[in-house]
Amino acid sequence: MSLPRTLARWLLGAALVFTGTAHLTFARDDFVAQVPSWLPLPVDVTVVASGVVEILLGLALLVLGRWRVAVGWIVAAFFVAIFPGNIEQFVRGTDAFGLDTDLARGIRLLFQPLLVLWALWSTGAWKAWRGRRRAAVGG
Repeated sequence: MSLPRTLARWLLGAALVFTGTAHLTFARDDFVAQVPSWLPLPVDVTVVASGVVEILLGLALLVLGRWRVAVGWIVAAFFVAIFPGNIEQFVRGTDAFGLDTDLARGIRLLFQPLLVLWALWSTGAWKAWRGRRRAAVGG
């Protein structure tokens, strides 16, 4: 792993730990605003569970170097799984996290794919997948 990838992985891990902690503490109401109305779980359960998952994923990015590729795929999948919450906030026009216009909420939607790519790049998951794919095609 290169130093830039390692630093990016640690930064993403720290960000997830911070965000997960925010779910459980000071930003709970903002996260409540993102829970899709169609989700069959109680809103507070969803916020707490997703916060705990974010903390665990963040810690995994920070300490599970040997498993970093698998963790990268799991984190990327998590970012895809929570995307409907961002869409829900945009569609409902809910103000949260300082996003108080449709433009701001729309711009935020564009950043979710970047988080997926960040998880895959910083853990080497994408590179490992490409390497296995090339070996399968060439071998």
